[in-house]
Amino acid sequence: MLKVSVKGSQDGGWGLTQSYLKDANYHGAVDSWLAKHSKRTVFCLVQFKGVAADALPRMYLASPTEIGAWLKAAAAGRGDTILYEEHIWTPRAQATGTIDRIPAVWQFTKDRINAFVA
Repeated sequence: MLKVSVKGSQDGGWGLTQSYLKDANYHGAVDSWLAKHSKRTVFCLVQFKGVAADALPRMYLASPTEIGAWLKAAAAGRGDTILYEEHIWTPRAQATGTIDRIPAVWQFTKDRINAFVA
């Protein structure tokens, strides 16, 4: 059996680990979040930002482990609590000039679904 957790967004990102953040320890927040999720969980991330009312939203599938690795690598390795579809870090940020983008392999496709149910 596979548990699917659906997360929707209208602003380009999914806040996943904010409630676990203590003392600006982003990696620790991710580890605490990961401890709450089974390896048989799949996240379906649904993005409505920039999508017309009569169009389908962009969707992605990712495991907690994949999301955790992405969150830890975000912001030039500092880590983050928000999984951004795409985020360009501005000059005021520690990660100035870097771009965080969801991996293309996470796109909701038949092959991606099969990778989780196989």
